[in-house]
This record gives sequence, structure tokens and C-alpha cells, in this order.
Amino acid sequence: MSVLNSDTHEIYISVGSNLDKEKHTRAGLQGMYQAFGPLQLSSVYESESVGFTGNNFYNLVVKAHTSLPVEQVCKILKQIEQDNKRQRNEQKFAPRTLDLDLLLYDELVMQSPVELPRPEILYNAFVLKPLAEIAGDLIHPIVKKSYASLWQEYDKTRQHLWVITFEWSSTES
Repeated sequence: MSVLNSDTHEIYISVGSNLDKEKHTRAGLQGMYQAFGPLQLSSVYESESVGFTGNNFYNLVVKAHTSLPVEQVCKILKQIEQDNKRQRNEQKFAPRTLDLDLLLYDELVMQSPVELPRPEILYNAFVLKPLAEIAGDLIHPIVKKSYASLWQEYDKTRQHLWVITFEWSSTES
């Protein structure tokens, strides 16, 4: 078991894709592995598009560790998106090759340069369910409930998602 030093931060990142989704999900994971090292992955879920009509999404949450500050983590995630041809001029609810959102950085609560914890944790099943799967015992720093209990309380009729078979290894190229 590796021991993390006090300068190491636990981060959780939401991953989503609905354009060539298997390819871009794998590429996003590989990019995060290269940037942050070992990753812990939730199951991969497929879900219908929310807010627009489009292809289904692949979604998962990734846990990693870093000594980098929040700003640098966000910069790296944006670069990985850009490397996967993510268009920045698109609407909020639109198809995308790769969407990487920093959800949690330790228990940090902040508004800028990114809002943490990300608000969509509380209202998007495709974020909350995979987060609860790998961080169920963690407590949301604002609402003071565990992610497992937040998922238990979630109205599951609002958004439908289902687990898919998806294997990934850091040795992929």
C-alpha cells in the first residue's frame, strides 16, 4: 500500500462522451493516467442525453491523486479535452467528444476558477451514481451527507442510466 504525502490531494473527475464515445473515453482515461498516475474507476454507465436530443453518453467517475493545485488540474483536463477535439464554442447541452469535470478536490469548497464541489453532483444521476460507487462514504462538504446517502435519496425516475461492460488498462496506447 502506498503512502501519500501531505501535499497529495484526492481528486474526483467526471468523464462523459457521446461522440465516438468508446474511443474518446479510453483516450481521456489514458490522458489522465499520464497526468496523475494510477486511477480508480467507477463502473461505466450509459445514459440518455440530458437537455438535448443526441446519442447516448458514456459516463464514469475517476479518482486520482495529485500534488498539483486546482488551477493546474483544470488546465490539464481542458488540454486532454482539446487533444480529443472538444469544441469549446459549443452550447452547454450539446454532443461532445470528451467532457472532463473536476468534481471534488479534497473537501475544498470554492467558486473560482471552478466551482467545487461541482453542483451537478446533486442533480445529475450520471455524476452522482458513479461518484457514490467509488466515494460513497465521503461527505459532501456543503450538504453534509455522504454520497451514498445522496444517491439513496435521489429520485431515480428523473434520469435513466445503466452499467455497460467497459474494460480499460493503463497499458493501452
